[in-house]
This record gives sequence, C-alpha cells and structure tokens, in this order.
Amino acid sequence: MDHQPKFFENLSGTGKAIGVLTSGGDAQGMNAAVRAVVRMGIYVKAKVYFVYEGYQGMVDGGDNIVEVSWESVSSILQVGGTVIGSARCKSFRTHEGRLQAAYNLVQRGITNLCVIGGDGSLTGANLFREEWSGLLEELAQNGKIDAEAVKKYAYLNIVGMVGSIDNDFCGTDMTIGTDSALHRIIEVVDAIMTTAQSHQRTFVLEVMGRHCGYLALVSALACGADWVFIPEYPPEEGWEDMMCVKLSENRARKKRLNIIIVAEGAIDCHNKPITSEKVKDLVVQRLGFDTRVTILGHVQRGGTPSAFDRILASRMGVEAVLALLEATPATPACVVSLSGNQAVRLPLMECVQMTQEVQKAMDEGRFLEAVRLRGKSFENNLNTYKLLAHKKPDAELPKTNFNVAVLNVGAPAAGMNAAVRAAVRVGITEGHKMFAVIDGFEGFAKGKIKEISWGDVGGWTGQGGSILGTKRTLPAKYLEKIAEQMRTNNINALMVIGGFEAYESCLQLQEARSRFEEFSVPICVLPATISNNVPGTDFSIGADTALNAIVETCDRIKQSASGTKRRVFIIETMGGYCGYLANMGALAAGADAAYIFEEQFDIRELQANVEHLTEKMKTSIQRGLVLRNENCNENYTTDFIYQLYSEEGKGVFDCRKNVLGHMQQGGAPSPFDRNFGTKISAKAMQWISKKLKETYRKGKVFANTEDSVCLLGMRRRNLVFQPVAELKSETDFVHRIPKEQWWLKLRPLMKILAKYKTSYDVSDSGQLEHVAMLPKEAVPAAI
Repeated sequence: MDHQPKFFENLSGTGKAIGVLTSGGDAQGMNAAVRAVVRMGIYVKAKVYFVYEGYQGMVDGGDNIVEVSWESVSSILQVGGTVIGSARCKSFRTHEGRLQAAYNLVQRGITNLCVIGGDGSLTGANLFREEWSGLLEELAQNGKIDAEAVKKYAYLNIVGMVGSIDNDFCGTDMTIGTDSALHRIIEVVDAIMTTAQSHQRTFVLEVMGRHCGYLALVSALACGADWVFIPEYPPEEGWEDMMCVKLSENRARKKRLNIIIVAEGAIDCHNKPITSEKVKDLVVQRLGFDTRVTILGHVQRGGTPSAFDRILASRMGVEAVLALLEATPATPACVVSLSGNQAVRLPLMECVQMTQEVQKAMDEGRFLEAVRLRGKSFENNLNTYKLLAHKKPDAELPKTNFNVAVLNVGAPAAGMNAAVRAAVRVGITEGHKMFAVIDGFEGFAKGKIKEISWGDVGGWTGQGGSILGTKRTLPAKYLEKIAEQMRTNNINALMVIGGFEAYESCLQLQEARSRFEEFSVPICVLPATISNNVPGTDFSIGADTALNAIVETCDRIKQSASGTKRRVFIIETMGGYCGYLANMGALAAGADAAYIFEEQFDIRELQANVEHLTEKMKTSIQRGLVLRNENCNENYTTDFIYQLYSEEGKGVFDCRKNVLGHMQQGGAPSPFDRNFGTKISAKAMQWISKKLKETYRKGKVFANTEDSVCLLGMRRRNLVFQPVAELKSETDFVHRIPKEQWWLKLRPLMKILAKYKTSYDVSDSGQLEHVAMLPKEAVPAAI
C-alpha cells in the first residue's frame, strides 16, 4: 500500500471522553491494553476514565468511574490479570441496569467506550450502543437529564478488544492472553515430561477451552503429544482402540512417556463429553500403564503476560483509540485485531455471529464445518498436528527414492530443533530418505552426515539450541568437498535452517551451480535467528524466545529497584546491527528509550532523553529503563550512555547497567517459536517435494532456475517462498540487515507510551474489513 503517509496529528481527541473497562474472564495482557488506551487517549488530549469492575461498575457509578492520569497506569504492563477488575454483571442484562449505566456515563460526558473482554462482553456493548439514543430520551422524560444533553451526547462509539485465553473469537488470529496461557501450559508440560520420563508414565493433561480447542491443539503441537482431544474435531468411532494401539506402539519404540492432552470441552462424535478421568481409566484398564491426570485449571489464566501479549495488547490499545477518534455515527461497532502481522478492524457483530456459527455447527455435528469456520490458522494447526503425530506403517508410505538433507547454519536459535523434527517427519511421510548434517557446512565438508528416522527426532520440539550442531562457516571455502559429499550420498535437495549465514550460504551455492552441478537441486532456507535480521521475512524462529528472555530480565531488574531511591537501568541487548530485540523489548518492557542502529541518534537526542527522564522522575515514577542494541553506535557505547546518564541525573536518579549477553540465545523455545518452526518447516518440506517432482528428468534431479533456491518467510499476512536471488536487492550486506524493516513503524508507539511527542504514521492503520474477506492463506503472527 504505497499511499501517502497519514499522521494522526490531525486526529484530535479534545473534548472527547473515553471510558475503558475489562469484562468477563480475565486474561494476561489486559493491563497492557488498558495502559495503551489511557496513554494514547491522553496523548491525543482526550479525557480517559477507568470503569472499575466491568459493567457492574458502570451500573453502580460513583467511585467506580474515575478520570485517570498518565501515572495511573505506570508499572502495570508486567502484571497479569486486570488491575481495574472484572465482574460478571446481571444488572447490565436488564433494561433498568443499562438505563442507569447510560446516566452514569452522560454525567461524565463519556460517549466513547473501549471494552476489553470476550464475545459476551462485546455483544453486551453492542446492544448498549444500539439502545443508547432511546435510553437518553427515556432519561430526559424522567427528568434525569436535559434536552441539551440528549443532543450533545447523541451517539455512543464502541471499540472492542478481545481478551480471552481460549482464542475462541472468530476474525482475530490471536486474542489477548492466548500466548501467555500457552506459556503456562508449556512450562507445565516440560516439567511433567521429566518426571514421566523417569517413571515411564502416561500423563493426561486437561487444559482450558470449553468450546474451543485452540489451547489443547497448539500445546499438543508444541510438545509433540501422542494424542489430543478437542471439541471441534472429535475422534472417529472406535478411537479407544486406535489410541491404545498408538500408545503401545510408542512404548515399543522405546519411548518412555506418553502425553495425552484433553480440552475441557472435548466430546466424541455423538456429542458426549470425553473427560480426562475417562481417558485415564481407559489407558489403565486396557494397557495397564501407570497413568496420572493433571488438570491445569486457573494456572493458565495467571502469571505475567508474555512479550507477544504485551506487544499485541499495546498495538491494539493504540489502534482502539484511533478507531474511536475516527468513528462516526454511521460506523458499526468494531473490534481491533491482528491478522498476520497487521492491525485490522472488523465489524464486531460479524465476528460474534461467526463465533456463534462455530458453536452451532458443533452442536449439530457438522465438525468439518466448525474447523473451517475457526479459520485458516486453526485448520493449519490441525493438519500439521495430524501429519506429525502419527507415523503411517512403512507399507503405506510412498517411496520416492529422493534423499533430502537438513542442516543448521549460524548461531543457535530456540526452535531450530522443532523445525528439524517437522522436516524429517514430513519428509518421511512424503516418501523421502532424510539425512541430518552435523555442524553445518563445515560438518558437511567433512562428511558428517547420517540418515535420520522418525523416532530419532522424538521429543525435539521442546529442546533449546541446536541438537544437530551448528557453525557460522559459509560454504564458499568448502564448495568442492560439499559437492563431493552431495554426490557420494546422492543428496537431491537441501533444507538450510539458520540466520543471515543460512541466507548467504544459499546465495553462494546458487552462484556455484555453474561450476558444480551437484548444487542444481531444490534448496530452501528457513529463517532461524534471535536477531530477526533475515531479509524476506517479518519473523524468524528464535526471536520470540529471545524477546521473552529480555522482557523477563527487564521485569526483574525493574523490580530490584522497587523501594529504593529513583533509578535508571541501561540494558544492552544482542542483535548485531538489527534493532529488533532492543526495540520490541523496549515496547514490551515499557522502556523509556531504545537506541538502535537503524535510527541514527546524536548527543542532542541523548541529552533530550536524559532531560525527559529527569522530568518524569520528579513525578511519582521511580524507575527508568533504557535499552541499547549492541552495535547501535560505535562511540556511544553502553558505558558512555551509562556515564552520561549518571552525570546528568545526579541528585535526581542513579544508574545501573546490565549487558544481557548469551542468556538471550539459550532456554527452551517459546510456544510461538515451537509452532512457527514446526509449521514453516512442514510447509517448506512440501515445497521441496513439489520441486523434486517438477525437476526430476531422465533419472536425475536438475534444478537450476532462480526459483529453485527459496527462502520461506512471513510477509505481513502470508507465508511466501521468495527466490534468494531476488532478495539481494533488499539486503544491506555490510550490516547484515534488510534495507526495510516493518517493526520500525512501531518505534513511535514506544515513544508515545513513554510520553514523548512524536509523529505516528497511521496510513497502515486498520481500515474496516469484513470477516469473510480475510485472505485465505493468512498465517497468524501467533501461529
């Protein structure tokens, strides 16, 4: 969309009042959304009010509806749940209750509401909006308000944000809280796996999701569960036998544990509930396995929000305020949401109707329809799970006689192993022989290559680092030896998983094709690096895990200063020349500034930042956070910035510095990285199979066109295969970053939320779309 940038400076909130409330079940990240609404509202000069205890507070009025200031939302970003409270409210369901609520809002001049909650809360808000003018007339007839007020406050605007850990709202890829709930589930599964391994046990885990199987399905994908039960896709008749056969086969393959995941709303094809106890009893009676049940319950709602949820909620909160400012009496109530990596606005009632359609389809036994209505992302998850969980008997597998090699290149990134596992299993399902290369291209040249089977990659999804081993060495040094190994092992295709080096390697292999025809085979690059600096993709495997590590550390560091005098922390992040981690970390941790290479800064800017912080510290704010990318400027080092802040802040605050270092590369992969790695790898393997069929001539594979060396990346809303040769023009090879990076658009967002005056380009801001129009191939930013 190359239209002129449009800035929101001409959108003024002067004279407007916005009420913000959280309703229904709580979800991690709601506070980040509340904070963004308050700060963006104040930024555009609107008045912002908290409505405490959801609709109950709106009906009760009084101290439940309070005007708030900038500082009111300080330090709530990292808090789970909702600080303004949420309550189920019977009275708002009555006409009298809504009449009283309308009166309470008019008294304060509030005609813009931002509602954060599930579909019930949003449906209620829409009804309130439709009744609004009638309610005001009734209040005027009762003598509660005058005719002037009826005219002045004639319309109520509503924007919704979906806060629900179940991810059960149609039209939105990811609801606020879902990613954090997955974090809780995966933490538990990882912990249970170690004990189950010790005792050769079977564990049945029950996760939330009364009407939606998203959490169960994605956590099953993320931990490689043996079996999963979800309401949208009940098992076929006779599933009891099939499941028991599968479990005993796994044990026979020397797998010491079994994990079965059950959504609390799981049903069989006759709509009868399947409970975790029932599954346990079945396993014990039929197989005699030592079996335990763990019901996760409200743990999934608790804890601090993940980096993803904080960024999602902050983006949505700002978008919600923009939507309210632009709303006219004619625009329908909308929800702001994320499609792929883009903010979109959707008519609220269309989403609600579609969500209800899913339930209706399930009630009527139209399960395939229910899966389709849940959206492309859900369907993708289900298909990928089915592909990877169960191995077909050898007799049923096709035989292609193709050999495909997988290798890791560059620095380790969490999620690489999940990608290798998916590649190996999909490759075997497609009929290929799969080979693993140890230690990247260096290992390849030395002949460290072995066949790898379905069982060899069991349990890999949750492992951090790179099990195959990885090196930064590029192939240029060893072209001859690598070509020889490819000839010896008859390798017909390559999958290269890694960061900028992986991309560069494949460029080198493509350029060497004229000298070595062994490289004329399909080659696919999967971006995997914590720096997220690979051209052709918005996200790379491993960046989410690193971001969570940074945010978690920032939270702890900030907390270490509570109760002491005012303090500012200077924190250095990794990323090479790419500022993604520093910038997104700053947004998710609520930092005051982030210094990055992509946005040049000088001493005047540093000075302005220090003054800005000094002013802030004179209010009730006690702590400041400044992030600096390791290569943002060769002279303004972390030490320099630390000394500058220490000197200039004398008497107001003191300073501490932290270099985060390699802890950003380690750790178990986050749910996002496990699933992103798994899904893009499965898709890449299918692409390789297609290319192998296309390029097989006269008994050999010969692929020498540009489009046979591709990088699979996520661009805005879609997963796309792009020839690496075409990406050259988009790359700054000196600094190893793409020339254009989407996340730079979020820079102003961080500045606004940190109280800076800045200009924010809203030309990308969501236009109202319709639910059915969302692109079919959309891949969620959430996976």
